[in-house]
Amino acid sequence: MRTLVLDQGYQPHRIVSWQRAVLMLFDGKVEIVEEYDEDIRSITFTIKMPAVVRLLRAVRGRRGLKFSRMNVATRDEFRCQYCGNKLPLSKLTYDHVIPRAQGGKTCWENIVMACYPCNGRKGCRTPAQVGLRLLKQPVRPKWLPVIAFRIDASCSVPETWTHWIYWHGALEEDSAESRS
Repeated sequence: MRTLVLDQGYQPHRIVSWQRAVLMLFDGKVEIVEEYDEDIRSITFTIKMPAVVRLLRAVRGRRGLKFSRMNVATRDEFRCQYCGNKLPLSKLTYDHVIPRAQGGKTCWENIVMACYPCNGRKGCRTPAQVGLRLLKQPVRPKWLPVIAFRIDASCSVPETWTHWIYWHGALEEDSAESRS
């Protein structure tokens, strides 16, 4: 069972295991908003398993935006930056605009998402050397949408989550994203 974590403004923030949610509850980091029917029992207490929790403190961006595969894909709108096809994260890969073999760095300004066919076509060359054009130049974003994770469409969304995420469309889970 998974638990949906909302930020202070009741916007979806991330998905965690129910065990992590219980630890966050006992650490005073969250409050329970929705519960599953299942009980969690210990010798001294019984509580309902948390389905949706809300952070009690604001999410701080003190380190700026983390450079990660999910954040680059979010910036690029899950589109191959060469052919423009919108694809699931599993069908996209990093591409160094200026290849590492030619001195390119792994940074916001040199990485784009590409589908495997376009990435294979480009190889260790620049887009100009292969006749490819970028949809847009890669830049370090100042912000990203709150939702930087998705729930896989093959997984069913718990009923207790539906009125918290309905306006955001489909979400894809990414448990490696930022942790409080």
